[in-house]
Amino acid sequence: MEAYTGFASVYDRFMNEIPYEDWVIYLTELLKEYGISNGLICELGCGTGNITRRLAKRGYDMIGIDSSFEMLSLAREKESEKATESILYLMQDMREFELYGTVAGFISLCDSMNYITKEEELEKVFRLVNNYLDSNGIFIFDLKTAYYFENVLGSSTFAQNEEDCSLIWENFYDTKTKLNEYALTIYYPTEPKQKLYERIEETHIQRAYSLEKIKELLVSAGMEFVTAYDALTKCLPSDTSERIYVIAKEKHQENKWYL
Repeated sequence: MEAYTGFASVYDRFMNEIPYEDWVIYLTELLKEYGISNGLICELGCGTGNITRRLAKRGYDMIGIDSSFEMLSLAREKESEKATESILYLMQDMREFELYGTVAGFISLCDSMNYITKEEELEKVFRLVNNYLDSNGIFIFDLKTAYYFENVLGSSTFAQNEEDCSLIWENFYDTKTKLNEYALTIYYPTEPKQKLYERIEETHIQRAYSLEKIKELLVSAGMEFVTAYDALTKCLPSDTSERIYVIAKEKHQENKWYL
């Protein structure tokens, strides 16, 4: 089954411990540091819009891109406030997305870039970002690290029970290929009064990239690597960093039409 189809219906239930507010405060500080205090921001892999909406409330004009119809449907259902009702959600694959013009910045959180498991495809994403950024525009994205996949997740099984649904997460990490596989089994009620549950199975694949490889792919795509931080800090990544933030900048292109 394609990732984030059945899981979409319970995603926010089981991901409710993610500190979205802390992430957005940190992200906003970084954007402002590079001169982006307002304007148009595009989020790649926006999911159910938890980051997208929070940035819209902080005054940014937001575009959210995701390949999952189910996740975007949930994102649109949440748009009830004036500050967020103007968000443009697009169902597109980030490896081949298209916009109508350039944007001030791109963001991608919740390890969406780890889902791009082939180097040539990740480089293509970087090229597209560079193409749709304003002059000197900024791209900020996070990544789970090899240390996290190997030492925190490893080959483990996790289970979580809620009042009316359950999740079993079987994890497998291959140290040679740097590929991490999540095998998810979800039990979700179809007829709660009759205690009937549907079993949903999904497999998610992510890849761990070294920071050196990310720098190489950014430069190959025509972008400028700016810096990288250990998540939610201004410290350089270490061998035990579990999540890092990467900041890259648009690099002038001779044949690009700048608005």
